[in-house]
Amino acid sequence: MESKHNIKNVVLVHGAFADGSGWEAVANILKNDGYRVSVPQPPETSYAEDQKCTKAAIDAMDGPVVLVGHSYGGSIITEAGNHPKVAALVYIAAFALDEGESCGSIEQALPQASKAFKPDSNGDWWIEREHFAADFAADIPPEKAAFMAISQVPISTDAFTHQVKSPAWKTKPTWYMVATADRSINPDQERMMAKRAKAKTVEVNSSHVAYMSHPKETAELIEEAAASAPAHKSESMSAD
Repeated sequence: MESKHNIKNVVLVHGAFADGSGWEAVANILKNDGYRVSVPQPPETSYAEDQKCTKAAIDAMDGPVVLVGHSYGGSIITEAGNHPKVAALVYIAAFALDEGESCGSIEQALPQASKAFKPDSNGDWWIEREHFAADFAADIPPEKAAFMAISQVPISTDAFTHQVKSPAWKTKPTWYMVATADRSINPDQERMMAKRAKAKTVEVNSSHVAYMSHPKETAELIEEAAASAPAHKSESMSAD
């Protein structure tokens, strides 16, 4: 089996309002298929802290990495993907931002269906609990969506409005999964971001949490990236 793996390391980055536990099904598939998986927990308190957390997970890997991001995690991997160990990027219903863009600017340019994103007095953003399942996680078991609603991780205004400076997808091979029933990022914006990144793109009939409702398809896309991306460039790179 080892010969199938051009790249054996995968880092899975969660997005806003969620934590890394949502990746469990995908991680289990990848581990069963022989990959080494890491699921960092960016705190969403600032873009800089989220970069630090993600880069530490990449540093800890022993060779080339497929770096995967969901939602706001896409913004994180767009910059963290410049790490020399990163050989490929995979976006799952995620923000593949260009230079000068933020998650906020993409949402403003073509608004998402949901109107349930609200800031609190601290400048952190939440999804209203009563709308969480319908607008974020409509196609996973209701009890799981309900628990995600009460355990959600708020995203800071800084993280949501940070402008990307150096998009890694301009120099790294890229894959993208569009969630066609997404109410948190407009699916047409997902298609636009995938197209300009020249990403190998698949579409699934899914809510925003495509990695949770479609773990097999998500793992397949990640494994395709691992098998296809050139690994030799980063073999000898040391961690910064």
